[in-house]
Amino acid sequence: MGSDITAEEIAKAAKVAFEESQLLPAAVRINALAKIKQQLEANKAEILAANKQDMEAAQVEVDAGRISNAMMKRLDLRNGDKWDSMLKGVQDVADLPDPTGVVSYASQLDDDLELYRVSCPIGVLLVIFEARPEVVVNIAALAIKSGNAAILKGGKESNHTTHLLAKAISQGLAQTSLPSTYIQAIQTRAEVSALLDLDRYIDLVIPRGGNSLVKAIQNSTRIPVMGHADGLCHVYLDESADRQKAVRVVVDSKTDYPSACNAAETLIVHTSLLNSVWREVAQALLAADVHLLCDPHTLSALASLPNVPERFSSHVHSSTESSYSIEHLDLTISVIALPSLHSAIQFINSHSSHHTDSIITESEGAASAFCRGVDSAGTFVNASTRFADGFRYGFGTEVGISTGRIHARGPVGLEGLVIYKYIMRSKAEKGHIVGEFGVGEGKKSFKHAPIATTSVPF
Repeated sequence: MGSDITAEEIAKAAKVAFEESQLLPAAVRINALAKIKQQLEANKAEILAANKQDMEAAQVEVDAGRISNAMMKRLDLRNGDKWDSMLKGVQDVADLPDPTGVVSYASQLDDDLELYRVSCPIGVLLVIFEARPEVVVNIAALAIKSGNAAILKGGKESNHTTHLLAKAISQGLAQTSLPSTYIQAIQTRAEVSALLDLDRYIDLVIPRGGNSLVKAIQNSTRIPVMGHADGLCHVYLDESADRQKAVRVVVDSKTDYPSACNAAETLIVHTSLLNSVWREVAQALLAADVHLLCDPHTLSALASLPNVPERFSSHVHSSTESSYSIEHLDLTISVIALPSLHSAIQFINSHSSHHTDSIITESEGAASAFCRGVDSAGTFVNASTRFADGFRYGFGTEVGISTGRIHARGPVGLEGLVIYKYIMRSKAEKGHIVGEFGVGEGKKSFKHAPIATTSVPF
């Protein structure tokens, strides 16, 4: 947005765009996503060149110690299948069912008096994120499909990339009947600070970034905030854990993408496994170049091996109390031994960020107790914590992962971006009034008869 446009004008334009879009058919939103995908494909070379420029600048910041290597890796849109996954996410979102207009409750209150609970968009979203430039596209796709307008602010580290991604989105929208201000991108922190005061126009703030960013936003606005501050994910090796499953799941949870919020940061080992499964898992982690911060029990179990594992002296260290409250975001994992499933559940609930936690077990009872006892947005059995992702869940993509207690929890896709309203219709000749209902002579009683429908019939 141009510097001559105020934050209030940006927010007001978004609210107007949202209100104007509400009577447009769902086909318009699907067409908008197709046009945006075309523009991204057409501008791929220019966008990736800008991403290379951002990466080079980030490397300078890493070398100077001003940003972490983990943050720099998140910037890279050229790495692996990131670009193709981003585009596939747009198409996947377009192909999903329309989340709006869905009836979740319908009742006939009286003859010719019907009540419907119907899903509808939230309104205007303010999304603030660090590093990952593809978030611009992810959020735009989900916002458009769910009928929400959005204002997007990326980190300064990805300014060149996000500017061109936002430009491609605008070019796509320009070919549709959606308002041009339906998706807007801003650049400065000053704009963000001003926008956080505009609860008259903005309905939900979604921060995606580190703990300091999320806490700062939560403390700076009256607008509801959805998101998570940290990704302190655990894997617990139950006493019945299968060795092969333990090795595969733990190594994948830690090493598949160490800087992701769904990577495992703490491994809990049942004490009965210290001289068996734990040793095999530890050697697999060391072979994958993972540093282990061990409590006395897990450390002793490795030190007492007849053949001390390779990298033991360089990669195995004693943990401290603070080790279990750290989001490492690299090839480091904290390890602790505990005597029971109950103590593991207690430990997770007191140390985790309530993101995603997994148990490795062959016991149905232990699996059930873990999934119900651990108070996290995701509780898994014999599966990597890295599965906690909107794309992998089949949501197309996600706006982020919520660990809060509001309507959306875990990876937030389309369903997390809609709320509901109640629609009532009287078809009676004189309409309906409350005064006709009650107890006593001449008063009517409510029928409350279910209506079988998934959409409003008018």
